Amino acid sequence: MAARKVVDKELTREAIMEAARDLFAEKGFQHVSMRQIATKLNYSHGAIYYHFKNKAELFYALVEKHFDMLDHTLDEIVAEPIDDTEKLRRILLGYIEFGLTYQSHYEIMFLTKDEEVRNFINQSPMNTYQKFATHISNLSERTVSIQDVWSIFISIHGFVTHYLRHVTSYDEIKSAAEHHVSLLLKWTKK
Repeated sequence: MAARKVVDKELTREAIMEAARDLFAEKGFQHVSMRQIATKLNYSHGAIYYHFKNKAELFYALVEKHFDMLDHTLDEIVAEPIDDTEKLRRILLGYIEFGLTYQSHYEIMFLTKDEEVRNFINQSPMNTYQKFATHISNLSERTVSIQDVWSIFISIHGFVTHYLRHVTSYDEIKSAAEHHVSLLLKWTKK
């Protein structure tokens, strides 16, 4: 019996998610198979099933991780010992910076059109939006309506999606982002 092929590295959930993220962002959920992910990693598709029972579970784990990253970014900003106006500015810029720094993450989190997957991941976006809305409301100088918060969110989301795949880094559009955020902050002033 021939010896088993020695593998250079152990296959981890993180390695699988990283390979899957790139393929999902490039081809879309429906056009990626577990076999394609395994091929990208130079493993058999059976090795992936040891970590994830199916493609939907893999996708869900990926999205959950990405929303945790965004939530952590917002939490770090809120914990900073700075005044509320500066926190609010940094939250809005932090959201934009996250989206343009982690472009494939952002696409998977917010721009997936597949209905099966959208229904599966609805809770994470709502939790993050709720956290975002709470921070906007708590840090604003005036009382902001739900419609105001939603408009601010849609505005920064639109900013990110406008530049997605057209820039390679946040630094390329940092001054435009700062200008955009300064306009949005006017809604939060008395």
